[in-house]
Amino acid sequence: MTNTRVERDSMGGMDVPISAYYGASTQRAVLNFPISDLKFQRCFIRALGLIKLCAAEVNKEFADVDGKLADAIISACEEVVAGKLDGEFVVDIFQTGSGTSTNMNANEVIANRAIEILGGKRGDRNLVHPNDHVNNGMSSNDAIPTAIHIAALIAINEQLKPALLKLESSLRLKSSEFMPVIKTGRTHLQDATPIRLGQEFEGYAGQIERALLRLEYAQTRLSEVALGGTAVGTGINTRQKFAQKVLTRISKRLGFPLRETSNHFQAQGTLDEIVDASGVLKTIAVSLIKLANDIRWLGCGPRAGFAEIALPEVQPGSSIMPAKVNPVIAESLIMVSAQVIGNDATIAIAGASGNFELNVMMPVAAYNLIQSIELLAAAVSNFTVKCIDGLTATDNGPKLVERGLALCTALVPAVGYDIAAAIAHEAYTSGKTVREIAREKTKLSEEELTTLLDPMRMTAPDKS
Repeated sequence: MTNTRVERDSMGGMDVPISAYYGASTQRAVLNFPISDLKFQRCFIRALGLIKLCAAEVNKEFADVDGKLADAIISACEEVVAGKLDGEFVVDIFQTGSGTSTNMNANEVIANRAIEILGGKRGDRNLVHPNDHVNNGMSSNDAIPTAIHIAALIAINEQLKPALLKLESSLRLKSSEFMPVIKTGRTHLQDATPIRLGQEFEGYAGQIERALLRLEYAQTRLSEVALGGTAVGTGINTRQKFAQKVLTRISKRLGFPLRETSNHFQAQGTLDEIVDASGVLKTIAVSLIKLANDIRWLGCGPRAGFAEIALPEVQPGSSIMPAKVNPVIAESLIMVSAQVIGNDATIAIAGASGNFELNVMMPVAAYNLIQSIELLAAAVSNFTVKCIDGLTATDNGPKLVERGLALCTALVPAVGYDIAAAIAHEAYTSGKTVREIAREKTKLSEEELTTLLDPMRMTAPDKS
């Protein structure tokens, strides 16, 4: 018994696996691009399935595809959207730059599944045709960039945004919990004036608050899509209202708005919105590296470092040093952030690789954009639960405040910069505190010194 069947496309016959729903064009791509094990992510397949599904509904409404046939296509698309046919999407990421191979992969899988639903045999293009019926009103050149935008929006809405919201909430809770803890501030990694540990965490929460605002901007830009431009942006072989009707249906299903671009030529000739969105993700990644590194610094020790916070102990940290525990969750987040920064470089090159009416690096841009979103979402969620939520403050920070040399800053209004600097220098060389030297070298009363050198007051100075 043969393990293959013959499917046909415009180039002729092609043997495909007997069990496959995909057809000749897909099999050619499998043979042409044996490059990697990278395939499009679930949210991209879901997005492409939604486009084909809602297109079939609109084609039925316009009577451009027979109603019974359209219903079978819709049913097949529902299976694609639900993930039941993910194993049929077999084309490598490193393929034709327009993503045509993946578009045809979807068209053939949906067509053959629809043929089955109608009681026919896979490959019967007279019953359901992948181009004439499933792809009706579309081109790879507008369907693929639209799918990239929708997939990114799905991943942002369902994964990254919730993860960042939870991290922000956890950081604000820690800020409140740590607000009574006074410690030495640091600039240039050197002692600075006192700060509350809660104020540092207020800063971290502010980083994430602004990350979410940047993400909202990216979502707004990604919501403008290329569908309706077909081959080169002119909209040949599609109806004027086709894209609008399709996008209205997709928006209703997903719960966020999509709109047809006002300029199809730029939407298909560039990846500017994808490059822009990737830039936002890179900015978020850079911010997260700063946050994660601060957590590592604050927890370094536990005996010979700052050790101002205690990190949750999640696993042994050394194969040779017993009892060593490392900040591995923060390290994981930093590595993910580095990957996102690297992905952004790839996307930038992809964005620069459009010529005239089409960009020809869409698949790799799509893969890297979606990977960045999903990696950030997973790493942020893990960091929140396994690191931030379990942080505790130690008494190391408060113990060192009185010995801080930058306390002399509070003396400047009373004695002047030069005298305050001299007090700090002598305190440093003698090993005494600023308070002790100020008591010896100035006429300030004990009451005045107590007021001026109150570290709590320094964290919220009177600005009247």
